[in-house]
Formats: sequence, C-alpha cells, structure tokens
Amino acid sequence: MTLLLLLGGFVLLVGGGEALVRGAASLGRTVGLSSLIVGLTVVSSATSAPELAVSTGAALSGSPGLALGNVVGSNIANILFVLGLTAIFGALVVKVQLIKVDIPIMIGFSVIALLMALDGGVSTLEGSVLVGLLVVYLAVTVVLARRQTRREQATSSGQGVSSEQAVSREQGISSQQGTLDVDRAVGGGSVKLTKGLRTTKRRSIMVDLGLLAVGIALLVVGAQMLVSAASSIALSLGVSDLIIGLTIVAIGTSLPELATSVIAALRGERDMAVGNLVGSNIFNIGAVLGLTSIISPEGVEVASAAVNFDLPVMIATAMVLLPLAFTAQAIGRWEGLVLVTFYSAYVVYLVLYAAGHAALQPFSSAMLWFVLPITALWITALVGYEIGVLRTRRAARSGKLPGGGSSAEEPGRTGAP
Repeated sequence: MTLLLLLGGFVLLVGGGEALVRGAASLGRTVGLSSLIVGLTVVSSATSAPELAVSTGAALSGSPGLALGNVVGSNIANILFVLGLTAIFGALVVKVQLIKVDIPIMIGFSVIALLMALDGGVSTLEGSVLVGLLVVYLAVTVVLARRQTRREQATSSGQGVSSEQAVSREQGISSQQGTLDVDRAVGGGSVKLTKGLRTTKRRSIMVDLGLLAVGIALLVVGAQMLVSAASSIALSLGVSDLIIGLTIVAIGTSLPELATSVIAALRGERDMAVGNLVGSNIFNIGAVLGLTSIISPEGVEVASAAVNFDLPVMIATAMVLLPLAFTAQAIGRWEGLVLVTFYSAYVVYLVLYAAGHAALQPFSSAMLWFVLPITALWITALVGYEIGVLRTRRAARSGKLPGGGSSAEEPGRTGAP
C-alpha cells in the first residue's frame, strides 16, 4: 500500500507539474510576456510547484525534516543530477546574463538560507524575508528585460526603422520566439490538444486557467500521497525524514525540472534548460522555503545534520556551476557526466550515513582528501585556461598581437567532449 501511494504520488506530481507548466507558459505568452521572462519566472515557478506542495504539506503534518530536506535535496539534484543528465543529452549553452546575474543570485539565496538555519530553524519572519527577496528579484528581472527591449527598439529605430515598425516587429519577434521557445521547452502539446478551444484570446486564457487549476489540484493530492508514503518508509526503515526528503522525495519533485530541461535540450533550447534550473533553485529557497516557514505555525525546524553538511553541499553545488558556466559559456557532455557522478556519490554517502555502514568512514575520507581536491584543481585549471584564452582574443582584436592575432584563434573548451 505504501509503495502504491509513493508511485501514485509521483505520477500525480509529474502530471500536475506538466499541466501547470503548460498552462502557465501558455498564459504568460498569451498576455504578452517575453520568452525570457516566461522562462525565468513562470516556467521556473511552475516547476517548483511540486516542491512547494510537498514542503507545505510536510510542515503542516509535523515533518519539518522532510520539508527542509525536499528543498535542499531538490536544489542539489537540480544542479548535479538534472543539469548533469541534461548536459549528457547535449552540451548546454549558458547566456551571459545567467553568469553575471542569476547564478550569483542563486548562490546568494543559498548562503542566506544557511545563515538563517544556523540557529536551528527558519522562522516566520525569516521566511517573509526570503519571499520579499524573491519578489525583489522578480521585479528587477522584469525591469532589466524591459530595458533590454527598449534598447533593441532604439537600435532598430537608429537604423532607419520607424518607431511604430520597430515596436511592431519587436512584438512580432517576441511573440513568435516566445511561442517557439515555450512550446519547445514544455513539449508544445497543450496548445495542440486544446487548439479547438483557443478560438479567441479570452477562451485561450480560460483554457490556460483551467490547466492551472487542474495542475494545482493534482499537485496537492500527489503531495499528500507522497508525504504520507515517505513518512511511512522513513518510519519502517528507521531513518530520519530528512534523509527521505533529501533522496526519494527530492528526486521525485525534481521530475518536472528534469522533463522540462531534457525536452528543451533535445529540441535545441539549451540556454532555456539552464535558466529553468537556476530559476527553479531560486524559487525553491525564496518561495518554497519562505512560504513553508510562513505557513508553518512555528517555522521550519532545521536539523544539525542539515546545517553541518547538506546546506553547505547545496552552496558548494551552486558555486561549482559558476566556473563551469563561465568556461566557454557552456556545460559539455563530459562535465555533465562528472556532475551526475558527484550526485551518485552524494546519495551513496546519505545511504551509508543512514545505515551506519562501516564503509562510511573510508568513503568519506576518499571524498574529502582525494576527489574534492582533484575537482577543485580541475575547475581552477579550466577557469585559468579560459581566462587566458579570453585575454588572447581581446589582445588580438585590439591589434596588439603580431601576425593578425592568429594565436587568438586557439579554441577554448568546447561544449562537447
């Protein structure tokens, strides 16, 4: 019975997340939001809906470890497992905005979450701060996107195009590109299945709202089933609900991100795949942990094991993404394989820790004194090499190198192995 509840909860979460993503993306496009804003806000918040449903349900049912473990575990899984697996399907392109703005913000949210948890919990006030920071992030994202649109329109006008034509062309391109990107990222099926109902803009909005309602309903029911099954498994195995939240539940609630990112990568939208995961991690901390702390009467309790290990791992995972994205502004297949390998090692550690296995100590020593230092040296070497390549290219463009800067053509690290 517990296994059926677990599987049924996963199925409803995936189905609800799918309906919510499709409805939210289509609604955002219908009301005129750009593809960038839809990807970083609407799609990311929609794919974080399973985490929100599970965490709030767990907090209200008296399983705070499951609530926190779901958020932390999902963020770790999104970068190491989902992003790594997506990169294996095809090298991912990382836009400059993600490197300069969104990834550092994700790291900042992760650090703030750790600082708030140092006293053993995230209070209602601290949850309100997280939600407020998320609102600020969304507002700044919208403002920057509008400024970029105005600059593009001004550039078009400066090239002899009238302002009305520029606006019309920009809106047309944005609408067309938004349709292409969003439909590709979420599979495009919702529009095709409901095409007969979308005869007018008003009906299209009603269809999208219907998909949102169905998605939310499935998520709520699926979350309740999953929380109940996960708590039963933790009780029967004698392990904490934190471990269950960091592993089984975290992977289950990351399935919408996995499906969306893999589909986006396979369909050529490789930058949207990365943006979706970064945005989802920001939402997980700002909205999921923040709202769960507000809804829970006494906030969210944080176990000392999470403060000492899991939250620092979440920060380290977020920080690893920055140099990987910076080098050649791409994440290659072999780097994706390394990320998935690290996630496997993390899960093995959790299992050994929960079981109190004798292999825990040698495994931990090998990771601490061999694997992690080698990885740090590897990332440092990649970043140093890429900085050297960029400096050479800039020097060649400025004419400082003899022979037309032929040495600047030395290629950097490519996305593929």
